[in-house]
Amino acid sequence: MIRIISALMLAVAAASCGAGGQPLQLADSAPHRHIVLPGDTLWSIAGKFLKEPYRWPELWRLNGDQIKNPHRIFPGDIIVLDRDADGNPRLRTQNGKLAPQIYAEQLRQSIPSIPPELITPFLSVPLIAEANELDNAARIVATQQTRVFLGNGDIAYVTDADPAQQKWQIYRKTRPISDPDTKNVLGYEAYYLGTARQNEAGNPATFEIISAKEEISRGDRLMPSLPPPLINYVPHAPETQIDGRIVSVYGGVNEAGQWSTLLLNRGSNDGIEIGHVLALHRNRVLDQRDEDGRKETVRVPEERYGLLFVFRTFDRLSYALVMQSEGPVTVNDFVRTP
Repeated sequence: MIRIISALMLAVAAASCGAGGQPLQLADSAPHRHIVLPGDTLWSIAGKFLKEPYRWPELWRLNGDQIKNPHRIFPGDIIVLDRDADGNPRLRTQNGKLAPQIYAEQLRQSIPSIPPELITPFLSVPLIAEANELDNAARIVATQQTRVFLGNGDIAYVTDADPAQQKWQIYRKTRPISDPDTKNVLGYEAYYLGTARQNEAGNPATFEIISAKEEISRGDRLMPSLPPPLINYVPHAPETQIDGRIVSVYGGVNEAGQWSTLLLNRGSNDGIEIGHVLALHRNRVLDQRDEDGRKETVRVPEERYGLLFVFRTFDRLSYALVMQSEGPVTVNDFVRTP
């Protein structure tokens, strides 16, 4: 069985050119070896060896005949940096493990590409709705015994529900998401309230509230609950030039940092794909006063300061995870092809 880090074999040869035709480059402090630990990801491991860690899949394509499953790397594996026959740097796994008994239980679970716990809530909940999507969705029109708010186990009466669908998610339409450049509405960020089960079909149908994250009331909307997609996340730079902006930071704040989730004003209609890596560029416009006290606006030149990873796309919007950041990530900053 081929061990993963065959998976991570990153030939850092000058001949191995990736996005933009640039050769892979070793990090300045690349270690001679690394012992895979619980909590490591393929991205974080590659970051110890490469200046651009998102480019670790490039050698997978070069060695596709040898690598059967590039994600099969486990805690306890030893990754060694050495040279190939031509003197080019490469990564390989060292035979044997250190203290294998310590890792016996963890060997059941391979190392993920990126931290899964940070994005899982966004995979099973469709947080972005098109302009009329929630307006036309099933709606709570009455509550059990005329209650104002519903919680776990309460009954709701719902119109326009598909009788063949049992499991549902409950939402409340919130603010529209506008493009910072065109001012056009790109969609609505739906506020997730909980889950419900259709017990009796009809119009209205009888629903039971299964879980309530927030108080649920008459007028809230329901959408069918779909299982989260099983996605093998492989980071890669877009093949075309992407120019976009950050329109919001999840949680309603204006600044973010590493592992924060961002909403971008570009989606699948713009060529954005799951797995795309984009560079963060600072967008600074200073409103200040000159030496005579007069107001002036100064636009500071753009500065690249981090990377993000797209993990979910919609037609005109997408969610991305901040993987690296030197300083705060701010709403209205630019995202571009690295």
